[in-house]
Amino acid sequence: MSPATTAADQHARTDETTVRTDDGAALAVSVLAPLNAGPGSGTTVVLAHGWAAARRVWGTVTDRLIRSGHRVVLYDQRGHGASGLGKEPIAIRRFGADLAAVLGETGSRDAVLVGHSGGGFAAMAYATADPAAARRLRGLVLLGTAAHDQETPDSEVRMMGNAMFSRALRRPALGRRLLAQTMGKGVDPYLLEVNRQMFAAVSPQVRSDCFASSRGMDMRAGLAAVEVPAVVLAGENDRVVKPELGSAVAKALPDARFERLPGAGHMLPLERPDEIVRAVAGLVARPRG
Repeated sequence: MSPATTAADQHARTDETTVRTDDGAALAVSVLAPLNAGPGSGTTVVLAHGWAAARRVWGTVTDRLIRSGHRVVLYDQRGHGASGLGKEPIAIRRFGADLAAVLGETGSRDAVLVGHSGGGFAAMAYATADPAAARRLRGLVLLGTAAHDQETPDSEVRMMGNAMFSRALRRPALGRRLLAQTMGKGVDPYLLEVNRQMFAAVSPQVRSDCFASSRGMDMRAGLAAVEVPAVVLAGENDRVVKPELGSAVAKALPDARFERLPGAGHMLPLERPDEIVRAVAGLVARPRG
């Protein structure tokens, strides 16, 4: 059983499956449906996590969504958690194609798609690659993410792949201190530890490749053709992806609302699950166009 599903176990039926991409990556996927819900009950919500995280980051969000009657699909990005790598190198376009495979294999085309940070990059890459397919979505919720201006410095990319940094991450107290800037102030120490464990579990090479993959990315022009209702949330204290970049995403989309969350940092799935669930509920409540 995936650690991501444990919070919702008593409320949901869980199917653990593998989606094979066209370049041979095996993606670990969890599909959860509320107990006593018939086929087609509720709206499907697909959750895409960010770099150096895993399905586990969505535990509380998943629980809330299941309690609200939604079917939930969540997966480990390639090279993260229980998912492997394929033949193609890590790239934003590749992550978008992986998401397309997950949506197709789990029957989740008519879904609300939620992407955090690098998962937001994947969601936007999917939507801009095929706007016609994206229009079949119920909505987009984009968290702590950007469509451009992600020129990670060489020093940071090297740090992500550095063996000494990886050893430091494996030391709980030190690792939590190193990653504290990714979250807002006053966060539950347990959430800091969850974040550390996920970050430390990703291989140094995958971390480095992910953080380098967004260089040169600019999806703003393509977003103009993505005619699906969207909500973009950003923590006002996000020091990983500037909130202004989330505002730029909302401005690029034809039908989007931007909200800055007071006191929150970058790790919104851990810090602000209720706001995420409310954003999903607002999109589901909108009449279909």
